[in-house]
Amino acid sequence: MQHNQTSSSATANEEMLRSGSFWTLARKLCIPAILIMLVMVLYHMADVFFIGQTGDANKVAAVTLASPMFSILSGLGVLLGNGGCTAISLSLGKGEYDKIKKISAFAVWGAIVIGVVFAAMVLPLMGPICNLLGANDGTRGFTAEYLRVIAIGAPVIMLTNVVPALIRADGSTTDSMIGNMLGTVLNIALDPLLISVLNMGVSGAAIATVAANVVSLCYYVYFLRTKGKIYSVSPRDISFEKAIVLTVISLGLPMSCATVLGSISSTVVNNLMMQYGSIAVAGQSVAGRIGQMISMTVMGVCMGMQPAISFNYSAKNHKRLTEILAKTTGLAVVAGTVLSALCLIFRDQLLNAFLDDPNVLGIGRVCLFASIVIGPFFGFYQICTTYLQAAGKSRQAIIVSLLEKGIIYIPLVFLMNWLFKMYGIVFSATVTTVLSAMAALIFCYKDYRKELKDIKEW
Repeated sequence: MQHNQTSSSATANEEMLRSGSFWTLARKLCIPAILIMLVMVLYHMADVFFIGQTGDANKVAAVTLASPMFSILSGLGVLLGNGGCTAISLSLGKGEYDKIKKISAFAVWGAIVIGVVFAAMVLPLMGPICNLLGANDGTRGFTAEYLRVIAIGAPVIMLTNVVPALIRADGSTTDSMIGNMLGTVLNIALDPLLISVLNMGVSGAAIATVAANVVSLCYYVYFLRTKGKIYSVSPRDISFEKAIVLTVISLGLPMSCATVLGSISSTVVNNLMMQYGSIAVAGQSVAGRIGQMISMTVMGVCMGMQPAISFNYSAKNHKRLTEILAKTTGLAVVAGTVLSALCLIFRDQLLNAFLDDPNVLGIGRVCLFASIVIGPFFGFYQICTTYLQAAGKSRQAIIVSLLEKGIIYIPLVFLMNWLFKMYGIVFSATVTTVLSAMAALIFCYKDYRKELKDIKEW
């Protein structure tokens, strides 16, 4: 009876997750997910690009200094969005449709509450927060301008992190992509108007970002009302049952912890880099945005396949699960390697597109090399994190996620700063990713062999 209440598109998506060919899954799940990830990079690249056209390194540095707070907000969205996505995919594998409505309602309304609380906490404490982020006299005012607008738009930003993640759970990745792309187009259109034409500077960049999120949210509301029949945003379906709340939070914690700890790490790095001046921070910022094109593409490959991994793990179809994991790993590694090579070949052209400052470009070349050389290793790391989260192994997933974002990275960045100064900071992320990938591979290999043994005995 419950199954008949779902839409025919949802049923077709379930069949695709259960028995569709790997390349069908890659086309329908990974490609839209990659585009979503690249859209997220374009959001931030557009801000840096158009602010960079002002020629003021302090403004570019200010956006970089403010980014950890934006990442914390995104991390809270990941907690509910990715946790809800995995929980829904696992429930789909068991045919638990009533539970899906409760999960989606809890995640959506939780996002609204967290967004309001975030704004209420950040707005009164703007000065201390800017100091904590590492702002100096040249960047403090610009950093506060950007953060103020982002805080006001926090509830909308939270929802546009949570809702598209939820609707990926049944394979509706294309609709998730469409909402993101609509927002990106608007963001890119508004940036030059607000930043350059109306001279609104970093405030204009932040307003463009929030406005883009509003447009994306409008599309997601349309999707939920017309196509997303298995989901619910009704307050009547909100449930605080242990099976709902703890499941969503525990499954979302690995990536959420990684995102939030990544924000803390970014704050530490920005504070250390500020001792070498705003030009150093600006160079690192531009290189980091370009490097994100590689890491986000690889992440899109792995996260796009997450619903299929969760569905087949829950359905105990270990033969298909093994095939999906092996081929996804190969695809992620190849994508990371090819993109790294392309960015290395065209690194000067990419850097010149953002800032035409010889001092910034000199630092940026080294920073970009450090960002892109790890492309092949990131594929191994990301598939390990994705598998553990998709399989509901939250404790192990948290450990693996925290390796790269803090457990290894933060101590290493202080050590390499002491040994090699500014470029030690730059290459600390490179060394961290390689070490984390090796540790994650060993951890997941042992865990998966144990899982296969348990399934065969069962």
